[in-house]
Amino acid sequence: MEHFYYLSALSAFGTIAGSIPALFIRNLSHLGKDMLLAYSAGVMVAASTYGLIPSALKLSNFYVLTAGILLGTVLLTMLERYVPHTDPPHEDTASAIQASSRILLLMSMTLHNLPEGLSTGISLANENGQLGAIVSFAIGVQNVPEGFLIALVMASARSRLLKPLLYVCGVTAAEWLAALVGYSFGHTLEFLIPYGLAFAGGAMLYIVYKELIPESHGDGHEIPSTFAFIIGTLTMIGLTHWLG
Repeated sequence: MEHFYYLSALSAFGTIAGSIPALFIRNLSHLGKDMLLAYSAGVMVAASTYGLIPSALKLSNFYVLTAGILLGTVLLTMLERYVPHTDPPHEDTASAIQASSRILLLMSMTLHNLPEGLSTGISLANENGQLGAIVSFAIGVQNVPEGFLIALVMASARSRLLKPLLYVCGVTAAEWLAALVGYSFGHTLEFLIPYGLAFAGGAMLYIVYKELIPESHGDGHEIPSTFAFIIGTLTMIGLTHWLG
């Protein structure tokens, strides 16, 4: 049980660790905001395609992967359809996201963090200790850009640091509680690990393509945002390769 507390806490803490730099960002130019959003998008794409999806394939097959990714995509689509929000003109990146997609972002992040936590807990309950460590690491690393994104979206030039940090802590707590549930039922729910990993990957890709990439291109900074996206992708691939 001790290894569960240690590894699951480290995995969930990635969200908080990623949020800290974003909490101190104030009065960025449009170019800076767009590049940060694009960089986060690149990191999340790599975390999904280079970490979560290969892990799901290794533990299952293409059909399970497809089901998990489509489930994540469909659920976030339904969430956006039925959660009231409006899409204002692209004037200020942070303000626009706060006004139109704040609830969607928080709910979608929490929603796709639940299967992540469940996968962490189930894998840690497995007799194969290496599997638990690998899944915890993969999810913990990809939690870093999620925390950065949540804090960046929730923080503004006029907001205090406490409010976005509370949002991040709430998402982190939900993931850890899901990990505890997964660990408690690990022996009977082991088959859900690849579904959870694929679900998380699909939800992440949805957020990147639906929210982050369009927002990062809204001010005419397509070229620097594209480079930031590529650098973010390479950053996550490098981290996963060197630390994994």
